[in-house]
Amino acid sequence: MADLIIRNGTVVDGTGAPRRAADVAIDGDRIVAVGDVSAHEPAGREIDAAGLIVTPGWVDIHTHYDGQVTWDADLAPSSINGVTSIVMGNCGVGFAPARPDRHDWLIRLLEGVEDIPGTALAEGMTWGWESFDEYLDVLDGLEWTIDVGAQVPHAALRTYVMGDRGADHESIATDDEIEQMRQMTESALRNGALGFTTSRTWAHRTSSGESIGTLRATADEVVGVAKALDSAGAGVMQLISDVYQSGDDELVARELELLGRIVEEVGSPLSFTVQQNDETPDRWRELVRRIEQWSAGGADVRAQVAVRPIGVLLGLAATANPLRRCPTYARLHDLPVEERVAHLSDPATRADIIAEHAEVRVSDFPALIHAGFDRMYPLTDPPNYEPTPEDSVAGLAAAEGIDPVEKMYDLMLADEGRQLLYMPLMNYAHGNLDDVREMIMSDHSMFGLSDAGAHCNVISDGTFPTTAITHWTRDRSRGELLDLEYVVHQQTQRTAAHVGWHDRGVIAPGYLADINVIDHERLALKPPRLIDDLPAGGTRLMQPADGYVATIKRGRITVADGALTGDRPGRLQRGAQPAPA
Repeated sequence: MADLIIRNGTVVDGTGAPRRAADVAIDGDRIVAVGDVSAHEPAGREIDAAGLIVTPGWVDIHTHYDGQVTWDADLAPSSINGVTSIVMGNCGVGFAPARPDRHDWLIRLLEGVEDIPGTALAEGMTWGWESFDEYLDVLDGLEWTIDVGAQVPHAALRTYVMGDRGADHESIATDDEIEQMRQMTESALRNGALGFTTSRTWAHRTSSGESIGTLRATADEVVGVAKALDSAGAGVMQLISDVYQSGDDELVARELELLGRIVEEVGSPLSFTVQQNDETPDRWRELVRRIEQWSAGGADVRAQVAVRPIGVLLGLAATANPLRRCPTYARLHDLPVEERVAHLSDPATRADIIAEHAEVRVSDFPALIHAGFDRMYPLTDPPNYEPTPEDSVAGLAAAEGIDPVEKMYDLMLADEGRQLLYMPLMNYAHGNLDDVREMIMSDHSMFGLSDAGAHCNVISDGTFPTTAITHWTRDRSRGELLDLEYVVHQQTQRTAAHVGWHDRGVIAPGYLADINVIDHERLALKPPRLIDDLPAGGTRLMQPADGYVATIKRGRITVADGALTGDRPGRLQRGAQPAPA
């Protein structure tokens, strides 16, 4: 007798194989039969999946829940968007190792780099560890809706070993310090860390504006620490570098040389961020060609790519706001949203702010937030992540014969001030997703970069896995679609196998019973909304979805019809997990 049987569904098994009609039997936390399940009848519980697709649970290998896991057992929006396993500690940032006098600095780092409210981290973090090994021990005693794996972050490691010098990106680690970092990383890997990560981008700064300490770490330091992967015989390496977005050819050459050294001297699986920006729209192709060369030599290297633009959300309640630099608005900014809407609806206030908006002079990125009307799109329901020029604030204003500032102003007040404007920053240089399709179709790419748990008030990309299904297999109208089997494989078996989790991501006997039952026709994201459920009243963007009929984690239903059930079978996953015998 099975605990659960899913009947009459269309199974897309995660391997890329063609879909097929099949029943799935689950006993305990494992799948025990696919197809003929008569040997396991009757079942304790059944799900009728007629007209539905049955897939493995999504495996998201690029999240930033490192602090949130200590107080939040639900880990939404990942858990309500079909994700059943996550990897955190990406981009070289996290909360272990951590000396007691470094807690505040680490909070400022994550607040700045990942836009996680510092007050929420300060109140919500439980701490109770110093080494990374102790951090894993603390996590081992917790339960979540999903499984969690953790990587060793270079920035925290560096400051633990080097003190104040470790936080200074100009400081050079000594040989002894590099060796100490390597030994600590090796110990963490032997105790269950999934890998080692680092950051080399100017965009990563503390909340007080200081560059991340690893920004200019020498190649000897990065490679020296990463050699812990070899000595431990386990783990992967992940990094973010300015290589994908820099117009400085010399910097790009230096970063590619570093990546080459990692490939040659470390030899463990490596992945790094690859996106497209407006200034160097073809740089990503150069990186993919280099990955192809390394792969031809036998290396295991992947470009972590996104399935939609990386977009900032603008609004009255959001961190980014096109009115923020207008003096009249600035005087109202600290009022509750409903009070701001009342003031902003006054014709005299409106006239003053619109006049001031034209006088504000800003440059670079703030200028885009202030007046990039051809790059601002009202977020629709469901959200459109491949909008046209006509959909933009500038396009809508032109159609109505009004100034774009006026249209932006009206939109900001819509829905009682809750309307958000979507501004694609990466992966939208040509105003469509043709290049993104090319990225995600590369043999050397891998779905990643959701940043779930981060960018709480600016970006809502933890829902990437749902977009991958809805946009690329069903809804896209501005170009070619992708096969459902391909997309499911990309965010199940492929991501799981990269980090060594060979026990999940496939619907077959012996594999973990991590499963989504999905109404493919009805699957749709809702627009994100700002909610204030973080510790200390901190706010974050939450984006639910319709169409997840059930999400099953280790044989237990954690989501039913889009709502969490309260069951939390997820646990810390220490290291690689073997495939079923």
